[in-house]
Amino acid sequence: MTAKSAAAPRKIVIDPVTRVEGHGRVTLQLDERNRVQQARLHIIEFRGFERFILGRPYWEVPVLVQRLCGICPVSHHLAAAKAMDVIVGAPVLTPTAEKMRRLMHYGQFFQSHALHFFHLCSPDLLFGFDADPALRNVVAVAKDSRYRELAVHGVLMRKFGQEIIKATAGKKIHGTGALPGGVNKNLSVAERDGFLKDIEQMVAWTEGALALAKDYTLAHLDTLKDFGSFRSNHLSLIRADGAMDIYHGGLRAITADGKTLLDHLDYQDYDDYIAEEVRPWSYMKFPFIKSLGPAEGWYRVGPLARITTADFIDTPKADAALKAFRAATGGRTCNISMAYHWARLIETLHAIEKIRDLLHDKDLQGSDLMTKGE
Repeated sequence: MTAKSAAAPRKIVIDPVTRVEGHGRVTLQLDERNRVQQARLHIIEFRGFERFILGRPYWEVPVLVQRLCGICPVSHHLAAAKAMDVIVGAPVLTPTAEKMRRLMHYGQFFQSHALHFFHLCSPDLLFGFDADPALRNVVAVAKDSRYRELAVHGVLMRKFGQEIIKATAGKKIHGTGALPGGVNKNLSVAERDGFLKDIEQMVAWTEGALALAKDYTLAHLDTLKDFGSFRSNHLSLIRADGAMDIYHGGLRAITADGKTLLDHLDYQDYDDYIAEEVRPWSYMKFPFIKSLGPAEGWYRVGPLARITTADFIDTPKADAALKAFRAATGGRTCNISMAYHWARLIETLHAIEKIRDLLHDKDLQGSDLMTKGE
């Protein structure tokens, strides 16, 4: 192509970005030969929670900050409650309080992961990326006789997780279950028995969804390993023995090659090791590991990072799935972006296994809900 026949530089704007849990915009800058010169994800929501909680009573914080999100309010609720535990001098909770919080969070993971997989990504996997965009949605999945049962599973799995949240937090969205120093309710025998009635079905449906994500990834691995993939660091919480933990633990970060950068660091000291940048074109923060600097120190989080940084998973079915994942993707460290779906379903299986274990724990019917002061 000659300079005379080359097209003029142009910008492509995708606004809004659909099938994501939030609001955003993507802009692509193309050169004269239609090659992408710049790609940016703009997070266009201004939140401001760090400022408007200043001066508020400490007990309001767990309820206030969860308004960050209507899909994952439990995670924000518990993060704030854990911070307030330290403020009030109660970092160690009673067994009932800690296990109720953990049950709440596993319910959150189960419903949120089910939403993401079945509602947001399954249309692409089932119909294909080349299918008519008008068909690539969960309504079309539910209408298709081949996949109708799968859609029903997704709806009922999400409902199960939301009912766990309601039973532990008081409401399905923006609950009040966690208080500084503990929780405000236990799990009744009737609530427990209601969940146990359906628990094995939830495990089976989760294993079916995991098989779908696994089989799709393996069938397309040669293509997916290069599609949107990139080398990156990975960061997550890790339990003291190296197991994956979504509620409590130390910070572990590894490189794209599996080299340990940070290990078992107290998350209260995160700002000694992690800094944040801001950019003029997005309200999103840009965190990075200080020792590597902003250009090399950025990292992935979420399901792929958690199963990459963990030594193992402490539930048998999910740990077996983790071993299969690593055998197929080249070892412990995985930088294949499209493997997030498979990783997310491994976490979903872990969540329902942990829910099952906790439902059999009599501490959930305990009455000692708050840590007592000295």
